[in-house]
Amino acid sequence: MYSTIAVVFLSLLGIRIVRPTHRGLIERLGKYHNFAYPGFHWIIPIIDRLYMVNVTEQMVDAEPQEIITNDNLNARVDAQVYFRVKSDEESVKGSIYNVNNYKSQIVNLARTTLRNIIGTLTLKSANSERGKINAELYKTLHNETQSWGIEIVRTELKEIDPPKDVQETMNKVVKAENEKIAAIDSATAAETVADGIKRAKIKEAEGFKQSKILHAEGEAEAIKLVNEAADKYFIGNAQLLRKLEALEVSLGDNTKIVIPTGTELVNIIGEMAGVVPLNKKQK
Repeated sequence: MYSTIAVVFLSLLGIRIVRPTHRGLIERLGKYHNFAYPGFHWIIPIIDRLYMVNVTEQMVDAEPQEIITNDNLNARVDAQVYFRVKSDEESVKGSIYNVNNYKSQIVNLARTTLRNIIGTLTLKSANSERGKINAELYKTLHNETQSWGIEIVRTELKEIDPPKDVQETMNKVVKAENEKIAAIDSATAAETVADGIKRAKIKEAEGFKQSKILHAEGEAEAIKLVNEAADKYFIGNAQLLRKLEALEVSLGDNTKIVIPTGTELVNIIGEMAGVVPLNKKQK
């Protein structure tokens, strides 16, 4: 009876359940025996031992550290590393047998890599080249952890903070740059308005000029017509033409002129107006 109870007790002690989020390595008498997939497993108590390995994505913090940049400034740097143990048998074995505490190793490797990368950069370039730092950190971790059965999913810089006094100076510089840009934009806008006004004035002057040209061309055409009429009506009568011009000026000033009847000038005016002057009755 006691033996039966002992067998049942040992059987219960040997029951192991592997969750879907884990994989297991079963060792027998200190040697690797077999791989444990998710589900029910039974091991021999005392003789066998099951090591569980989480194969889901995990995150470790590289922990904040002070790093001296290339321009001899202290920067507080922190980063996070996302990784997972690959679920195949060889990778799970590598995470147990090829590295002692892979989480701690990843943290130390990330901290060392960050010091090497940021130590070659100035504080300004380190802040502006976060993508480059992330890429180099990822590349180094990926290469170094391949034999550990680890897959580096991504790396993220949490902060690159300068000392407080340096941060205040940088803020003043950024503010001055923003004010400079605003001033340039304002000047550009004013210049644009001035250019618009200038173009409008030019258009107005061009219109006035064109009006004068058209007016002058009209006067020239009128003069041409007058000359043609003079050539037609007053050929060989230069003296008569001079008298008519004087008459035109006088009439323009509302001057009254008495012209003797029967003179040639009256006949000319009558012909131009289409009126035949009347002769005085003979006494």
